[in-house]
Amino acid sequence: METLVLRPHFRQLFNLPWRKSPSFRAFCNASNLSNQSRGGLPRFFSEVLPPSKGSVIRVQGDEFWHMTKVLRLRVNDRVELFNGKGGLIEGSIQGIGRTGLDIMAVGDPKLVLPQNMQWHVFSAFGMLKGGRADWLVEKCTELGANSVTPLLTERSPTISDNRVDRLQRVILAATKQCQRLHEMTLNPPANVGSILPIIAQSDLSFLAVAEGTPLISTLNSLKKSSSGVLIVGPEGDFTEKEVNMIMEAGATAVGLGPHRLRVETATMTLLAALMLWSDS
Repeated sequence: METLVLRPHFRQLFNLPWRKSPSFRAFCNASNLSNQSRGGLPRFFSEVLPPSKGSVIRVQGDEFWHMTKVLRLRVNDRVELFNGKGGLIEGSIQGIGRTGLDIMAVGDPKLVLPQNMQWHVFSAFGMLKGGRADWLVEKCTELGANSVTPLLTERSPTISDNRVDRLQRVILAATKQCQRLHEMTLNPPANVGSILPIIAQSDLSFLAVAEGTPLISTLNSLKKSSSGVLIVGPEGDFTEKEVNMIMEAGATAVGLGPHRLRVETATMTLLAALMLWSDS
C-alpha cells in the first residue's frame, strides 16, 4: 500500500502563491508565453539557472548525457535551460568534461508567468499496466494540466513507489518535448475521502460517470472557467458509495459518450474538452 504523505501544498491547489525570485531580471506576461515557450534552440532542464548574463553553471546527469551522447553538442553550441517554474535562459556551452559540461548565460534569465488555466486531474490509474499510466501522465502534461493525482479507490487501492518515480521522469520528458515551461505537479496518491474538501472548495468539479449528462450539454449551461477538478474512476468504475460521496461534495456528473472508455481515454477526453472550452 502506498505510504507517501501528501505534500503541504496539495491542500491548497487552488491558491498557490507565485513567488518571484530576486535573481530574475526580466519578466514575461501571458501574451509572451507562446513566444517564450517555443524557441528554436534545444532545451534542457536544470533546477538551478545562471542568475545573470555571464554566469556559469555545471550540468550533469541525464541532461549532460542527452546533450553530449544523443545530440552530440559541442563547445560554443547554444542551448536553452529551464527550471520547470517558468525560468528560462539562453546559454552557450563553454567546456565539456567526462561527467558534466559548463554553460554560460548569454543573457539575463526570463520568468514566464503561469498560464491562467488551472485544471487538476484526479485519476484512478494506479493499476494500469503496459505503459498506459505513462501515456496518461504524458498526455496530461502535453495538454496543460496543472497537476495529476493518482486516485486510490476501493477498486484501485495501490500504486507502487517505483511507479511514482517513473512517472516523474515521464513528466519531465514530456515537459521538454512539448516546450512547456512550468512542470506539471505529480501529487502523492490520495484516497477519495481526502479529496472531498478540494471538490467542495472548487467552483467546478467534474466526475466522469457512465450514463451521465453529456459533457457538452453540461458545459453549454455553465459560465466559462479556467480552473477546476477532473475526477476519473478506475476500471470497473467507482463504487456507488464513492460516487455518492463525490457528488455530495459538489461534483457534477458528466458523460463522455455512449461507449465504455478506458481510464486513460476517459481522462484525456475530459481534460482535452475542458482545456478547449477554457481556451475558447
